[in-house]
Amino acid sequence: MALLRLHLPRPPLPARPTSALASSLSSSKSLLWCGRLPTAASRLLCSSNRDASSSSAAAAPPSIVAGLLDYLNESWTQFHATAEAKRQLLDAGFKLLSESQDWDLQPGGRYFFTRNMSCLVAFAIGEKYRLGNGFNIIAAHTDSPCLKLKPRSAAFKSGHQMVNVQTYGSGLWHTWFDRDLTLAGRVILKAADGSFKHKLVKLTRPLMRVPTLAIHLNRTVNSDGFKPNLETHLVPLLATKHEEATTSSDDKSSSSTKVTHHPLLLQILSEEIGCDSDEIIGMELNVCDTQPSCLGGGNNEFIYSGRLDNLASCYCALRSLVDSSKAAEQLSNEKAIRMVAMFDNEEVGSDSMQGAGAPTMFQAMRRIVDSLMHQSMGEGALERAIHSSFLVSADMAHALHPNHPEKHEECHRPELQKGLVIKHNANQRYATSAVTAFLFKEIARIHNLPVQEFVVRNDMGCGSTIGPILASGVGIRTVDCGIPQLSMHSVREMCGKEDVDTTYMHFKAFFEMFSDIDRRLNVDF
Repeated sequence: MALLRLHLPRPPLPARPTSALASSLSSSKSLLWCGRLPTAASRLLCSSNRDASSSSAAAAPPSIVAGLLDYLNESWTQFHATAEAKRQLLDAGFKLLSESQDWDLQPGGRYFFTRNMSCLVAFAIGEKYRLGNGFNIIAAHTDSPCLKLKPRSAAFKSGHQMVNVQTYGSGLWHTWFDRDLTLAGRVILKAADGSFKHKLVKLTRPLMRVPTLAIHLNRTVNSDGFKPNLETHLVPLLATKHEEATTSSDDKSSSSTKVTHHPLLLQILSEEIGCDSDEIIGMELNVCDTQPSCLGGGNNEFIYSGRLDNLASCYCALRSLVDSSKAAEQLSNEKAIRMVAMFDNEEVGSDSMQGAGAPTMFQAMRRIVDSLMHQSMGEGALERAIHSSFLVSADMAHALHPNHPEKHEECHRPELQKGLVIKHNANQRYATSAVTAFLFKEIARIHNLPVQEFVVRNDMGCGSTIGPILASGVGIRTVDCGIPQLSMHSVREMCGKEDVDTTYMHFKAFFEMFSDIDRRLNVDF
């Protein structure tokens, strides 16, 4: 959600599982709780170790929590989140499109495209789609507050190699101190034949730290508060300085101005990628926390992870689209188009080519309608489709904090493990209306799913989402909702695993039945 708005715990003693999910994860518990990091050659997969023989797991609705943990552990950056979504869509049989080529779409088909490898739009066309029918869309964002390398990242302080970073979004920056940090993102490589290559990279080992000042040297920190200067104090330490490794004897006097990135850093990157250092001609890297996402709490009921805002929403949307359209019969009676849109740069306002402020979704809707029009020249096909469309803007919500209950409006206090949260704001910081809230809640009522509601206090500012941006930019009916969480924008966030499964079921039901529900309500007649 945009603003304007530990150590690993010990695993519980062996006991009977408290839920079907706990039973299904029992075989992979050692992997979830170990502090070992995944290497580039091995994926930290929780979902591949399910206990299929568990009778309780077989009797319960399928859980996506293990899959979410896999997705979080793969998706350290917005680029990796998009690449992993791309892999899952291809595995599910979706066809990759290019925005620069013609689209030949057919009813019953499943397609997707990426933009900047940080934005993705996927859709499944109903077999009974007719011109003018609507799009049922779930939209989320791939980015999270983090630190990013500056274009000239090499810095030297008191005999230490430091890495210059800039803050991205409105993070709780004090939580980034004393964490085992590393780098991930993308690089541009120059090949021997003069061509260029775009490649993702993830350094899995702890590489850097931002150390705090000892209390012996800052005696008033606990009484006055921890107030770091983000330019001078939030600078990761890479290594002790070795002058001979960074400069020649002839240019030591100007070493700090001639080095763009530390040669040591470039060496580490090139070894991970499998190239020479001089082949790296560009990079866009995020600072990442190396601690894996995992289950926690006394009953293993919580998910502890970075980037829950908003990769949890992305994964629930992605899985709901895949699982609601994997078999041909699931689209055989569908009259609409089911779509998922994952945008970048929400945390900084969405005003970018790959953000929700760009016309990406509108252009995709127009091209889909044009491709399906064939020889028919019906009047206002796109406009009629937009009028019939519905958008679920999915972004994490603020759960009631047990130590700060006064921060929530008295009658709107969402809690962990009690269902998806519908967000309201009279000043349109959220795009929810009475009509859109009703339609979305009606799906939950039919499926007996819990729903909560959130309104910010009148004496506090309200955050916002991509909901109002898309509602006003496209002209589409929109509801804002989110999974309740704590520690939003911290390097390490938490949410309830039951809310993840509830959200998935709500989203999947939205795709499967919204068209039928929508026909029962007529507002503009």
